[in-house]
Amino acid sequence: MNQKINIGLTETQREEIAKGLSGFLADTYTLYLKTHNFHWNVTGPMFNTLHVMFETQYTELWTAVDTIAERMRALDEPAPGSYSEFAKLTSIQEARPGVTPANEMIAQLLEGHEAVIRRARAIFPAAEKAGDVATEDLLTQRMQLHEKTAWMLRSLLRD
Repeated sequence: MNQKINIGLTETQREEIAKGLSGFLADTYTLYLKTHNFHWNVTGPMFNTLHVMFETQYTELWTAVDTIAERMRALDEPAPGSYSEFAKLTSIQEARPGVTPANEMIAQLLEGHEAVIRRARAIFPAAEKAGDVATEDLLTQRMQLHEKTAWMLRSLLRD
């Protein structure tokens, strides 16, 4: 038996919110992958600090990917889940092949977190207009975390 969804949001509202969340998910997954890559490949005098920091960050991002995808499913919309879909949807550049200098890793991750923040802000009006407080809450929590992470990364780049 196929039960029609009736959660107080129209199909159009759910589709619009889910479309935004698809890009948000792609950005989060791309940032996860980039952070994990940098965790594996960091070198230099800040190795231990960055290796541990990047592990904390990619672990948190991995959990976020699941939370975002499950929010989309709660809206009865499919979540993208392949590299090719994420590549089309993301606004974040993937890491270039080879070993990136540590300061460049930090700068790239900072850019990535700021991109995720901008993406979340762009989705917020549709969720707010629809009265979708669950998505608003998710976006608020994610923005707070990404803003804090961006601040910490930015602090590493300042003299």
